Amino acid sequence: MRKQIVSTSLIWQIAFFCAVVYGAAVAVQNVEANLARAGIAVSFSFMNSQAGFDISESLIEVSSSSSYARVFMAGVLNTLMLSAVCIAGATLIGVVMGVLRASTHALGTRVAHLYIELMRNLPKLLILLALFLAVINALPPVRQSWSVLDTIYVSNRAIYFPTLDASSGTRLLLVLGPLWLVGVLIGRRLAKRWQDRTGKVIPVVWPMSLAVLLILVGTAAFGLVRFPISHPELRGFDFQEGGRLSIQFVVLAAALSIYHGGQVAELVRGAIEAVPSGQSEAAKASGLNFVQRMRLVVLPQAVRVIVPPMGNQYLNITKNTSIGLAVGYSDLVSVMTTSINQTFRPIELMSLSMCIYLSICLTVSLLVNLYNRHIALKGR
Repeated sequence: MRKQIVSTSLIWQIAFFCAVVYGAAVAVQNVEANLARAGIAVSFSFMNSQAGFDISESLIEVSSSSSYARVFMAGVLNTLMLSAVCIAGATLIGVVMGVLRASTHALGTRVAHLYIELMRNLPKLLILLALFLAVINALPPVRQSWSVLDTIYVSNRAIYFPTLDASSGTRLLLVLGPLWLVGVLIGRRLAKRWQDRTGKVIPVVWPMSLAVLLILVGTAAFGLVRFPISHPELRGFDFQEGGRLSIQFVVLAAALSIYHGGQVAELVRGAIEAVPSGQSEAAKASGLNFVQRMRLVVLPQAVRVIVPPMGNQYLNITKNTSIGLAVGYSDLVSVMTTSINQTFRPIELMSLSMCIYLSICLTVSLLVNLYNRHIALKGR
């Protein structure tokens, strides 16, 4: 009987797969026939031609003489950077608000409850536009920028700050950063084994950070590397040199972090309440305060409940970065729409954009699933 059920289920799955393949083949044939009738051929050769337009900001050097491929890459990098910042911001806000919502503090619980309900019932685009208008009207123009210690300048166009120029010191930082991360990960694993064997706790993060700091200070003191700093300077109608964060990026990152922070907070609250109350009561009886109970007892257990739905929120954040078009942020969607208007190649550009978004979301999903498998309880 069981074999018969499995066989029937397998037949239905094969039939469904064949139907999907057939439907896709018919759709492709119809598109090709319609394009051939209109004298249009699908080709990506235009990606190497000059784009003829510039974008407001980019992590790589882009100008109106750059190719469509390079401008497209700049849009992808902007989307990735915005997604990473929003994921970090939403996680931080969500964890804080979720812990407050699950606490017994009267004021904290009410504030967190109000925040969560507002964010869960307001459109994210409305939050973005309201925040953007408020910031633009509150901040001064470039020539009257607010100065912070004559180092950082804030205007309604961007936030300007000092940066490190390309030099031997910058290259050393780019090498030591990944080495520090690898050293911390390996050190924690070895420290955990040592603790399991002897019961002694060995610190890892601060010794590794101190070692990196000593290397940087030592190499700079002996003149082996240089750390030249580029300061922003007002020249004409804008600041030159240094780095900048556009107001569009800042507002968009803040709006998405605040909006999705409400969704994450509700997940955190539910995960905390899923932990047996006896765990918290036992920790309280041991003399731990609220913060210690959350950090050492409750949250490590709640994380196993939080991670799977948190992955969905991370995917939503990545896709929702496309609303940056409403405030003029040059992300992947903005670059795609401008390119379509100039090249009249919607099929190629939309297909490429969909593949890029699909790749980003699948990568995020893979990382979340790997972490979920890492923290899962192992059977004995």
